[in-house]
Amino acid sequence: MSTLQALLDPQSIAILGASAELSKINGRTLGFLLDKGYRGRIYPVNPKYPAIAGLRCYSDVDSLPEAPDLAVIAVPAAQVLDSVRALGRRGGRAAVIFSSGFAEMGEAGRQLERDIATAAAATGLRLCGPNCLGLINAWTQVIATFGQFAEGPTPPGPVAFVTQSGAFGTAIAALARQRALGLGYFINTGNECDVDFVQMMRAVLDDPRIRVGAGYLEGVRNGAGLRALAEQALALGKPLALTKVGRTGAGARAAASHTGALAGSDAVFDGVIRGLGVTRARNEEHMLDIVEVLAAGRMPAGRGLGILTQSGGAGVLMADRAEEMGLRVTELSAPTREALAQVIPAFGTTGNPVDVTGQFVARPELLLDSLCALMADPGVDIGIVWLQLMEKHADKLVKIFNKINGLINKPWVVCWVAAPAEALQQLRSAGIPVLRGAEPAVDAVAALARYAEARRNWQADAPSRAALQLPALKLPAAAGPVSSLEGQALLQSCGVQTAAAKLATSADAAIAAAEALGYPVVLKIESPDILHKTEAKGVALNLKDAAAVSAAYERLIGNAKTYKADARISGVLVQAMAEGTTELVIGLQRDPTFGPVVMVGLGGVLIEVFKDVVFRAAPVTEAEALRMLDELKSKVVLDGVRGAPPVDKKAVARMVSAVSRFGAAAGPRLRELDLNPVLAGPQGATAVDWLILLD
Repeated sequence: MSTLQALLDPQSIAILGASAELSKINGRTLGFLLDKGYRGRIYPVNPKYPAIAGLRCYSDVDSLPEAPDLAVIAVPAAQVLDSVRALGRRGGRAAVIFSSGFAEMGEAGRQLERDIATAAAATGLRLCGPNCLGLINAWTQVIATFGQFAEGPTPPGPVAFVTQSGAFGTAIAALARQRALGLGYFINTGNECDVDFVQMMRAVLDDPRIRVGAGYLEGVRNGAGLRALAEQALALGKPLALTKVGRTGAGARAAASHTGALAGSDAVFDGVIRGLGVTRARNEEHMLDIVEVLAAGRMPAGRGLGILTQSGGAGVLMADRAEEMGLRVTELSAPTREALAQVIPAFGTTGNPVDVTGQFVARPELLLDSLCALMADPGVDIGIVWLQLMEKHADKLVKIFNKINGLINKPWVVCWVAAPAEALQQLRSAGIPVLRGAEPAVDAVAALARYAEARRNWQADAPSRAALQLPALKLPAAAGPVSSLEGQALLQSCGVQTAAAKLATSADAAIAAAEALGYPVVLKIESPDILHKTEAKGVALNLKDAAAVSAAYERLIGNAKTYKADARISGVLVQAMAEGTTELVIGLQRDPTFGPVVMVGLGGVLIEVFKDVVFRAAPVTEAEALRMLDELKSKVVLDGVRGAPPVDKKAVARMVSAVSRFGAAAGPRLRELDLNPVLAGPQGATAVDWLILLD
């Protein structure tokens, strides 16, 4: 936390523009600091007052008795630049700028914001904001905010919450407090003219008292920083849960390749963070569900779920949701079923989900032995207990749950519908996660299982990541599409298998090429002005003799001229027919936030209809590429359907990894790369069509 120490844990705080009316925005910070018992030195600054709340008030920054660690700037926008300059001259180390009227107001505001950032950088002053609610360090009661959240109790806890939105972030923090989720840090980054979301989160995750990072994002400017943050979090074993708005079509644009057309910013964001073990939450409640489970600190060894309920219906609902979320509802071993049969009434269910029946209402102690038996099963990695109401037995149940928590080392959560408020508080104080419904409970433990798996994979992949070698590429100098044969040579140099091909500029040359390659062959129009050959009727398949090749050559040339009269036609590409049972697409896109990203999905002409693709930041290891394949909704196709043999997924993964290394090595000149289709089968994978676009 050293570079941001003064911002997050200052020993002295100056409040510029402080008001004697502690209910005003520029007075609230002083009131909070005094009420919460901040132990550092406080310096109100305002020429109007000799003293505020019993503290000496200084006329300006120059008259302060020392350079403050942190300054809270609560003056009109027009005065902020002078305030920043004065703090820099005085040796101030950090500032929180509440003031609005900057980039959010147009070009004049953006320029003023740039001037403020430049002035601060000249003296090393770090800035949070402007246009922000500020921050809270609950460990030392640094209440550098005017937000409503500080009006209530701010007990410290293991969660660090960083938000780009002030008002919505405050609402999330308030919900966290209702759940007794202690926020060790609450930080609103505002316009981020200096310190951004990534830098703040990296700093607070370094605090050993923090176990989980939670964040609300409206946009990502620093993709490389976010990747580094995620890797830091994995290394520390501190999960990250993020809610990012802008899911639908944000950043999508017309593109020449399928990869480009599908690489809307949200699809890329989803894939990149998933590959880095970051959990994405749908909304604020979902995020807090996940954070509550993650903050408990226990990690599962797998995806095996054990469910114990007071209701058979709730058990079926959770089992259905578990399968949808990729969890495995474990088939219990015979010893486990026998142990449960000794505890549960004969009319109960000793399968999974385990139904303890209505007898539980009269005998709450059924929970102790049944849950311990369930969680002892070697196939169960996570447990959920579902119950409802039970107000008369609340105290007894809390004691039972606390006892169970001391006996079980595996992660487990309580789903207590309509639970008494005091029981909820007691369980959460004991570190037992309590979820509000069956589906939220399953979703939360699924996120826990995915994080634990991602971290194990990341650790296991460390040697492979370190060993990744980027190829030495010499890209053509010209911008635009790379010719097929040049592109083939580049791809083959990176280890990408492509169908053998020759360029022909006449029918006779096409026949000679076909005979050299061996029949049957494919002919494709070759033109830098026709990128999608199928649309131009520029492809002829399964040509078995010279006559067919000659006729196809003339036909393709004619079709191309009809499709685009002024198209530059280089000739016709003659290719050997490749074998494969499944069409895939593998591509690259240079994302403006994350740089090169690799994509894989089910290919063919309908790819943009089904959009069953997975993205990752490049480069990726072969093991990570295999996991990408496993995330495809249609992954069952790769295992063979209707009697078809399974695809050699390792060969596909090798190609995905090779393409990703190509993207990482190509640098910013590579705009897009598309291999579509890649024909995959039991014998391997071969790219039969490729498009490379350079800037």
